[in-house]
Amino acid sequence: MNGETSVMTAQAETNSLVAKLWNYCTVLRDDGLSTIDYVEQLSYLLFLKIADEQYRNDLSDAPKRIVPENLDWSSLIAKQGEELERHYRHVLIELAKYPHTNLGTIFAKAQNKIADPAKLQKLAVDLIGRQEWAAAGIDIKGDAYEGLLAKGAEDIKTGAGQYFTPRPLIEAIVEVTDPTPDDTILDPACGTGGFLIAAHAYIANRHKGHMTKAQRERLSSGAIRGVELVAGTARLAAMNMLLHGVGASDGPSLIEVRDALAKQPTGDERVSLILANPPFGKKSSITVYGTDGRLDKEDISYDRTDFRSTTTNKQLNFVQHIMSALKVDGRAAVVLPDNVLFEGGAGEAIRRRLLKEFDVHTLLRLPTGIFYAGGVKANVLFFDKKPPRTDGQPWTSALWVYDFRIGQHFTLKTKPLRRAHLDDFVSVYRPGKPRNERVETDRFCAFSVEELLKRDKVNLDIAWLQDPALDDTDSLLPPGAIAREIVDDLEAALAEFAAIAEALGEPVPDGTGA
Repeated sequence: MNGETSVMTAQAETNSLVAKLWNYCTVLRDDGLSTIDYVEQLSYLLFLKIADEQYRNDLSDAPKRIVPENLDWSSLIAKQGEELERHYRHVLIELAKYPHTNLGTIFAKAQNKIADPAKLQKLAVDLIGRQEWAAAGIDIKGDAYEGLLAKGAEDIKTGAGQYFTPRPLIEAIVEVTDPTPDDTILDPACGTGGFLIAAHAYIANRHKGHMTKAQRERLSSGAIRGVELVAGTARLAAMNMLLHGVGASDGPSLIEVRDALAKQPTGDERVSLILANPPFGKKSSITVYGTDGRLDKEDISYDRTDFRSTTTNKQLNFVQHIMSALKVDGRAAVVLPDNVLFEGGAGEAIRRRLLKEFDVHTLLRLPTGIFYAGGVKANVLFFDKKPPRTDGQPWTSALWVYDFRIGQHFTLKTKPLRRAHLDDFVSVYRPGKPRNERVETDRFCAFSVEELLKRDKVNLDIAWLQDPALDDTDSLLPPGAIAREIVDDLEAALAEFAAIAEALGEPVPDGTGA
């Protein structure tokens, strides 16, 4: 009971912290701040406060300042009114001048968006200043920040949800891929860092008391890292990782702010585990020239000689990038929309290459209603990189498909996805055990590589179950939920039609498609 009580107490404290900070967001919304803007402003102030606590609590003979004295928390709260607001803007500008560190990532291009000095003072002094964040512990303060990010993801107007993968799904993916202290782990489209944090937590819990000092240090100094295109999102990821105990405030930045697709990975940059949910959407703002010699005209272009297929489909390019970024015997788990499984042209060529040169062993079909972006039909594809073969045979022997879509109905508010909903998938996946010992069930079936290669366009969008709601009138969803599902299906269909139109050379109007 003591353990359960401790967990409940920690959860209550976490919820209390989230509630305190979030309630003030409603006040700032009146000033035009979006929820994601609010979380971003909190990130700046939280960092300054926690850096100050760490410095004051350092009992060594020569405590090290993380933030220069005239730019620190104490210098900020010593001021009031307009003077406070002016100094805060000065602090943000100056702290951005520390490149290649977590400090620089968090404050890169930072701006004060709280124009009212009185509201800034209340947020800094009354809400953040009165909480001893270091005393709260890594789990509590990290989980509180994660709660704020989840709130920010609900802000549909800003599109913040695209950076937020459901945490129960992340936890299940991390568990079956079984990260170890010796892994090098990458998320090339890391958003707010959910996969990276979950992988770190899994390793810390699974190998607690058995890691060497060198292993612990490498996990916080670059063995777990991410790439994020959007600077504002990268700062949220950097802050999220720091609050979860990953990395050091003045240490090397674990989040690179750049376009992951623009750079071909070198030998030293290849990793043993990739966990990713690349951004959904048909078009990319760049063109990749693949070795197939094709050209899709776009605004910006660059060469990727490691890509075999040319396409402007972002997910397909991310799949090719991940294939290239893995070490031999490395493994990947990637969240992908349905069109990646059935699209022809480059999609078919990439799937053929995957089946032949990689061991594509598991596909998890996801239900709708678990992502903030409406109408998303997605999957998780698991594959391992293998060395070249001389016999011409494919490395994939069988693809095991788990259908978690049919008969499953979730909503973000009334019936959210929980980790327990994925227990059966984790169980039949049998992480760490030989895949030839897997057993088929109603939802889990194996398809031989010979079957897959014979399918039209090597289509991996495989379904065999019938939704029980179609036969059982007693199990029908409420009218509102049915209407929501119809809207989701229509949005997904529109995205697919838009992709077809684009493939035929027809322009797609703004706002149409995924």
